[in-house]
Amino acid sequence: MEEKKYLKWYNKIGYGSGDIAGNVVYAFLTSFMMVYLTDSVGLAAGVVGTLIAVSKLFDGFTDIFFGSMIDKTHSKMGKAKPWMLYGYIGCAITLVGCFAVPVSLGTTAKYAWFFISYTLLNGVFYTANNIAYSALTSLITKNSKERVQMGSYRFIFAFSTSLLIQAITVGFVDKCGGDAAAWRTVAIIYAIIGLVVNTISALSVKELPEEELNEGEVKNDNEKYGMVQAFKLLVKNKYYMMICGTYILQQLYGAMIGAGIYYMTWVLKNKNLFGQFAWAVNIPLIIALIFTPTLVGKWKGMYKLNLRGYVLAVIGRALVVVAGYMGSIPLMMAFTALAALGQGPWQGDMNAVIASCSEYTYLTQGKRIDGTMYSCTSLGVKIGGGIGTAVVGWMLEFSGYVGTNVTQPQSALDMMQFMYLWLPLIFDVLIMFVLSRMNVEDANKKLKAEKEIAADEVTDASDIN
Repeated sequence: MEEKKYLKWYNKIGYGSGDIAGNVVYAFLTSFMMVYLTDSVGLAAGVVGTLIAVSKLFDGFTDIFFGSMIDKTHSKMGKAKPWMLYGYIGCAITLVGCFAVPVSLGTTAKYAWFFISYTLLNGVFYTANNIAYSALTSLITKNSKERVQMGSYRFIFAFSTSLLIQAITVGFVDKCGGDAAAWRTVAIIYAIIGLVVNTISALSVKELPEEELNEGEVKNDNEKYGMVQAFKLLVKNKYYMMICGTYILQQLYGAMIGAGIYYMTWVLKNKNLFGQFAWAVNIPLIIALIFTPTLVGKWKGMYKLNLRGYVLAVIGRALVVVAGYMGSIPLMMAFTALAALGQGPWQGDMNAVIASCSEYTYLTQGKRIDGTMYSCTSLGVKIGGGIGTAVVGWMLEFSGYVGTNVTQPQSALDMMQFMYLWLPLIFDVLIMFVLSRMNVEDANKKLKAEKEIAADEVTDASDIN
């Protein structure tokens, strides 16, 4: 029996465009915040890394909090849309704050300015916006194919935006003057673009009535739960823990790729190569995303596609290491593209996997916690991306890197090579292992079959009586 369709093509594209807004923040922040703070503002990489790590302690609480708040929201716009729409206003303001550290302030005040702006951006506004945006996957359609398509559209926009941000920002900043004020100007422009696109995206879709989402079942007061119970429900779902772990590893991977700006500048002696490598990463990802919905249908599910994709990604990153030590930039780009091609399917269908993960909680615990379940997206992005950026800072500091110096010691160059070549390979291997254990689709099918058998037995018993 064919599943009911809920979305038009413009709903899917409108939803997907929301990740332009998300990556105006995320790609800009992860790729350029550290180099802005170290090379333009003159802050120490190690101290910045430590402040980011401290900020992450706050993030874990806010992810569960906002997920729970979304689940409890009842408005004319729905559960998630208000949080997505209004949360981005704060994102835009605090993004500019992160790239507008006043150069006239003392050193301690500069660190404080950055810490407050960064914590508010990641721990409050980006959390509310991103969890709500991700949760819409479960709230605007019940069709599994449409959910995969939404993920593909979303990440096509995401990687296209990342490509654009990574490719043009260095030159854009240079044209604006190349100093700290230039970074502030670029941040303002990006924030305005994000605010406009996020608003369009939020208004392009409509959430389904709760009665339809719950398949006609009426919720009673016993189904209400607090944040502590929501946390317990998440922890009981092993697939949630796997997805959250995978998300964190992905963002650690992305942070190391973002640190490539140091590798290109100091090891390869050409900072403009960072934009060229961005093409090698993002174009194959976009190509893979285009074909992901078809491949999911062909292979009858997401599990095999995701696992095989990451086997290819591991092979690609291993070859990048080899090419790096050979000193061949063309081969490095080719194998970077191969790895990205393998990573694409998981990027396209992971929102659908999370929806299946939410269904697993509903089948095993009898509670629907879509908003809280999608906290893994924000939690993974912030914890992984934040810790990844912090680790970059610590490693650079440990290696003796000083952003204002004309030359860098060999220890710093060796560290940049380790960060850009070896760590992404290690993270891909770990992701491949986790994905090999993440067959939530099969688990849900078995649970549904068991419930059907149990229901039939009850019916038969009633007939006998």
